Amino acid sequence: MARHWADFQYEIYLNGMAGAVPRLPTDLTRLEELAEQRLGPGPVGYVAGSAGSGSTARANRSALERRRIVPRVLRDVHERDLSVEVLGRALPAPLALAPVGVLSIMHPDAECAAARAAAGQGVPFVLSSASSTPMEQVAEAMGDAERWFQLYWPRDPEVARSFLNRAEAAGFGVLVVTLDTPLLAWRPRDLDQAYLPFLHGVGTANYFSDPAFRAGLAKPVHEDPNAAVTHFVGMFADPSKTWPDLAFLREHWDGPIVLKGVLHPDDARRAVEAGMDGVVVSNHGGRQVAGSVAAADALPGVVEAVGDRLTVLFDSGVRTGDDIFKALALGARAVLVGRPYVYGLGLDGRPGVEHVIRCLLAELDLTLALSGHATPGTIGPADLTEGPG
Repeated sequence: MARHWADFQYEIYLNGMAGAVPRLPTDLTRLEELAEQRLGPGPVGYVAGSAGSGSTARANRSALERRRIVPRVLRDVHERDLSVEVLGRALPAPLALAPVGVLSIMHPDAECAAARAAAGQGVPFVLSSASSTPMEQVAEAMGDAERWFQLYWPRDPEVARSFLNRAEAAGFGVLVVTLDTPLLAWRPRDLDQAYLPFLHGVGTANYFSDPAFRAGLAKPVHEDPNAAVTHFVGMFADPSKTWPDLAFLREHWDGPIVLKGVLHPDDARRAVEAGMDGVVVSNHGGRQVAGSVAAADALPGVVEAVGDRLTVLFDSGVRTGDDIFKALALGARAVLVGRPYVYGLGLDGRPGVEHVIRCLLAELDLTLALSGHATPGTIGPADLTEGPG
């Protein structure tokens, strides 16, 4: 039976009759400001910060806000079903939690809290390679729930192979390979505070627990943590990777492979030619290339280029349920959301992440209905128009 996501609003109103109001705002665009007020400047800056002047992050928001929904009326929307099939998986809604590293800087329960929240709501959790918690512990926290693994493709092929083997053994069903971070971008908010968690051994849990990584150390991690960090920095990413290298991933991963960070139609076509299963149209939330094209502006061209030959997902700039509607209307099959759930985690742990998921999907459910749609599958470009940015 389809879940009635919109009922969350009535739950809130009923709780209000008993004197209880939500601990966090239901307008999720307010979460960043709250996080700035309540959490440390280093962690918040790391999450909220962008490349350069922040122009790409602003463009992401402008591209979504510029597109306006054109509601239709007198359509039967009494019964709605947000469920979709993505990469062969039946999901209750077109939403997943995007991979975000070093979550322990926001909350001590870190990735396990976010993963449990996702599992409780039935949406996939995408674990970052750069997590604060080893992948096996996150998998244990999730039970049988849907989980995907994001790979920052390391320079050492033995570490890459080990990561893939561990992730498969831990029940991660989809591999999401981030391609837009062969180097860290110029990020002034982090630079101004000289704040990079990795240099303090935060976000390195998958590496420090990995046998192939440890085999490259002269001493165990606990005996010489600085040497372990130096070893990590030397292999974290590899700017020499090219399209033929994807064969390595296909050889060592049996499930679907999705390339994250695709913005150009030609790169999407090359993903098809390489036998990939999907792409995420993303500019890393504006964190990598200052002045980049907005992700929502790139989305239609990628969708047109690949048709139904692979699954197109979307992230970057998503803050609301209507943002999700717009991304779906532009051709995405599902949406990954990042910063909002991280702010929810920092402000209220697992309940904060659950709050974000439920708000997003309640608003999406209501936006669908009030725009004349009972399922995500019926919306398309004709449901949008463009206005001033």
